[in-house]
Amino acid sequence: MTVATIVTGRQRAVGVALAIVAGFAAALQSRVNGTLATETGTAFGTAALSFGSGLVLLALALPFSRSGRAALGQVAAGLRRGGPGGLRWWECLGGLGGAFYVMSQGLTVDALGVAVFTIALVAGQSVSSLVIDRLGLAPGGVRLVTLGRALGPVLTVVAVVVVSGAGAATAALGLALFPLVAGVLQSFQQALNGRVRASVRPAAPRSDGRAARDGGVLAATFVSFLVGTAALLVVFGVSLAVDGAPTGSFPPDLLLYSGGLLGIVFIALQAAVVQRIGVLLLGLGMIAGQVVGALALDLASPGAVPPGPATFAGAALTLVAVAVPLVEGALRRHR
Repeated sequence: MTVATIVTGRQRAVGVALAIVAGFAAALQSRVNGTLATETGTAFGTAALSFGSGLVLLALALPFSRSGRAALGQVAAGLRRGGPGGLRWWECLGGLGGAFYVMSQGLTVDALGVAVFTIALVAGQSVSSLVIDRLGLAPGGVRLVTLGRALGPVLTVVAVVVVSGAGAATAALGLALFPLVAGVLQSFQQALNGRVRASVRPAAPRSDGRAARDGGVLAATFVSFLVGTAALLVVFGVSLAVDGAPTGSFPPDLLLYSGGLLGIVFIALQAAVVQRIGVLLLGLGMIAGQVVGALALDLASPGAVPPGPATFAGAALTLVAVAVPLVEGALRRHR
């Protein structure tokens, strides 16, 4: 085993660990946005507020990041070139997947609960990420379907069925179509945001020999939030025209307004690691973070129903599902 192989293996493990952190942030965002939508009486307004606040935070950060501004300029230049060697317009639409995901949180989390919401989301993510990797839509290129890579999504689907237990039978499962589609779109979002980041050329080393900062992640995240916010504002405007103003009120708990910040965390982490580990491992890592995060939130939230043995078993099986492709990859590199 060469030094390069060891380094690559460690980088892949770090990438999966960051994906798990991103998944936990996504689970927390689901709880936050679901509660805020119930309090305000508008899922569409909550989604627009969540994405819009994230966009504002990113816009405030850009003036302090020279590498981020330069990367955003490269993205714009790539769009103008288009075609081979440039950036096609549809590659910048990853934010639409994030917009639908955030909107589905407000529409369904209160009725389904975080666990069942995560189950449906996982079902869409696990299968679609394998397909996207096989098609080579992510910037890392085509990743072949091996036994370990196919077994991971299968175990994940089994895990979410175990986690559902009796709760899924009594929930309004018709609403589960929203997070199911959101899971599919999230895989496309991860791939497209990775393409936007990959379109940014690495900066030259600094004069002191230190590596230059990579602004590609900030640029990809900004583009994603810009597209998602624009789409959600249109949807919110239509909802106001059709249903009128919401009847709820804004709660005083500031934590309920952290959805935009949490979105920045997991979208930036996705863009940062997808080229290194691929959409499948990114999706599996996020699934692990989401399931374990939902478990932790159910344990920590006052008034929540304590998770039963099936939930713990499902969470453990999900971690095994993430580990299988990693172990297989390590064994292949060792050979």
